[in-house]
Amino acid sequence: MIVVGIVLLVIGFIAHIAILWTIGMILVVIGLILWVLGALGHAIGGRRHYW
Repeated sequence: MIVVGIVLLVIGFIAHIAILWTIGMILVVIGLILWVLGALGHAIGGRRHYW
């Protein structure tokens, strides 16, 4: 999710498409939140870790 967000950020920045920039930013933030929660040991969606 983080990688897809970064790719969308780059494409949105290069092509000057604001919606891709926004979606990319949202995906990066959600991916980071899930990564941190998984690293702290919280179960996310029934899993003990998030890949």
